[in-house]
Amino acid sequence: QVQLVESGGGLVQPGGSLRLSCAVSGFTLHDKTIGWFRQAPGKEREGFSCIGADGSTYSAEFAKGRFTISRGSAKNTVYLQMYSLKPEDTAVYYCGAGGNRDYDVGFDQHEYDYWGQGTQVTVSS
Repeated sequence: QVQLVESGGGLVQPGGSLRLSCAVSGFTLHDKTIGWFRQAPGKEREGFSCIGADGSTYSAEFAKGRFTISRGSAKNTVYLQMYSLKPEDTAVYYCGAGGNRDYDVGFDQHEYDYWGQGTQVTVSS
C-alpha cells in the first residue's frame, strides 16, 4: 500500500528555519519523483521542489537559495530544508509521488498519483 506521511511543520518566526520530512512506503525513492507542494488559504496548490527517481532535483525560482530538497541516507524519506522563512511561506505543505524510473514529473499536480495529508507551516512573529 502506497503511503506518504509529512511531518515537521509548525510555527516559526520570520527568518527562521524548518525541516519537513516526507516518509514514503509502498515504493522506493528510486521508483518515482517526489515533489513538495504548498497551498495557502484561498490560493491554488503550487509545486516548488522535486527530486526525480534518479536523484535529479528541480526548484521553482522562489525556492532557489532558500529551500533544499534531499533524500535521507538510510530511510525512505525525502526532506525539505527551509531557510529564511517569510510570512508569505505560510501554507499547508504536501508531498506527492508521481512519474516512474524513466519519467520525472515536474510541478504539475495532476501528474502526481499519491499525496500525503499535509503539514501546516506558519511563519509569524
